[in-house]
Amino acid sequence: MPLYEYECQTCHHQFELLVRESTTIECPSCHSAELEKQLSVFAVSAPAGASRAAMPAMGPCGSCGHPDGPGACGS
Repeated sequence: MPLYEYECQTCHHQFELLVRESTTIECPSCHSAELEKQLSVFAVSAPAGASRAAMPAMGPCGSCGHPDGPGACGS
């Protein structure tokens, strides 16, 4: 049972809809069937007390964090 995000092309209402086999896909505001599926983003949770400041910054190469880029750190 996927959860989709839609925007109504008639009234521009944005909403989420849990889609089942028997679900009528329409705008809950104006009941239009002219909908555009939106790109959904997901959330990531972290343990309590964790902060972004505690995480090391990744470098351009994405592996060691060296600011001069890939191979600059010698590893």
